Amino acid sequence: MSTTRRSALLGALATPFVLTQLRPAAAQRAAREVRVGFTQDALTLDPANHRNRETQTIIRNLHDGLLTRDAEMRIRNEIAESFRAVDAKTYEIRIRDGIRFHSGDALTAEDIKFTLDRLVKTNAMGGQTSPRKSLLGPLEDTTVVDPRTVRLHLNAPWALMQAMLPFQEVVNRRHVERVGQDGMQTRPDGAGPFKLVDWRRGEAIIMERFAEYYGGSPEIPPAGPAQVDRVIFRVISENSSRVAALLAGEVDIINELPPSAIRQVEASRNAQVMKVNGTRTFFVSLNLAKKPFDDVRVRRALNHALDKGAIISRILGNTATPLRGVMSPDAFGFNPDLPEYAYDLDRAKALLAEAGVAPGTEMVIDTTGATREIAEAIAALLSRTGLRVRAQVWEGAVLSPMWQNAERRRERDMYLTSWGNGALDPSDIMLPTLKTGGRGNSAGFSNAEVDRLLDAAETETDQEKRRQGYLRAQQIVSEQAPWIFLWLPQDIYGVSRRIEGWKPQADSRINLHRVRIAG
Repeated sequence: MSTTRRSALLGALATPFVLTQLRPAAAQRAAREVRVGFTQDALTLDPANHRNRETQTIIRNLHDGLLTRDAEMRIRNEIAESFRAVDAKTYEIRIRDGIRFHSGDALTAEDIKFTLDRLVKTNAMGGQTSPRKSLLGPLEDTTVVDPRTVRLHLNAPWALMQAMLPFQEVVNRRHVERVGQDGMQTRPDGAGPFKLVDWRRGEAIIMERFAEYYGGSPEIPPAGPAQVDRVIFRVISENSSRVAALLAGEVDIINELPPSAIRQVEASRNAQVMKVNGTRTFFVSLNLAKKPFDDVRVRRALNHALDKGAIISRILGNTATPLRGVMSPDAFGFNPDLPEYAYDLDRAKALLAEAGVAPGTEMVIDTTGATREIAEAIAALLSRTGLRVRAQVWEGAVLSPMWQNAERRRERDMYLTSWGNGALDPSDIMLPTLKTGGRGNSAGFSNAEVDRLLDAAETETDQEKRRQGYLRAQQIVSEQAPWIFLWLPQDIYGVSRRIEGWKPQADSRINLHRVRIAG
């Protein structure tokens, strides 16, 4: 990086953002109708035929699942009345009595079996295999015990079973047989709080209150039918148009509020900003197979050298949560007691000198175009130690495979990357990125104790024992510092002040089961 560009980046880190104000316009409409300004249309309305968060957000308002998550991301029973482990490879689920689909058909254990078989059995989705099959891991078969009870049979122990069920929605076996695979794409028959009125492709999805709704999870009050008459997901892909619609009162909730518009919304009288931690951990992976990164003092020095707060404030617009380790604070097993690598340039310089790293040593951070600005800011800040750090931009299709291959990355230094943890469980992120030989272990980190703890947690059915093992594993990873620990970006929403009973969730879903209109 040139001296001029580095100076500009450092200057940006010390300069506050200047945002343009928009003048909101008045808009009148039905008091019991909620409109969502949404970035994308659904790809399908078939719960089994996608791998897309935006699609699932829409589907989740039409269909319920066996389990769900509340706004604090705790797993709750939904259609399931109870969920228990029979043994390490068998789970039993009993469903609530009296649930009906929108068509009026009763929901029974046969529908649960059909739903899960359609997800995991080869060619069970109209001659195709569901793209969601891998989300249920080693689930092999589901058997009906009685009209309200099923058993799930796994071919291996899998601690994530409960955490992954909230991603799956229950479908009506009879309806699927009536409309076929093609019909399922556009003609849903769910058991959720709203039923489909119209899908205007590329424009809007219109739903109305299902009066016979069983009420959802009693653990997420208030249970009962929806409290609004109508919900419209209006597709507004362009950021400024979404913001303008919110400020004009044309929509009540918008997702993906750009950081540059936060002050506009905060300054308005009719809307507010809501934030929630996302589920993707960002970090700089350090190549432990190459000197000087094989020295833990160097890795700790780089963590102390980075002023994360400056980047979060000046570049990310205060829309990220700094991390001391691997896990989101919202995840099961999160360790809140990890020590912080506080920004301390003198400490960083001392550790580098102690490790014998000479001033002027060159290092490269590999990144993609999408994160170039952040990588260059990190490089500029690390260079304050006397190192000469620069960012190198690659195509994602080249960079990711290169860092996944130990031989191909052997001459690389650092890699700005991230890993998602939609299950909010340590297994979903620590196993692939920190276990020896893990598919996402770009640092080449290998620690026998961490491997043992992670392996034990995979088959342990006692959740408290799992949690204790993960707490210890996170402590070791923090001490060994195979990454420069960065942050967890936040999901940002603009919300009308007339909306009550709703707040964002870390899984990005906009659940409108209990939303209501103020006044």
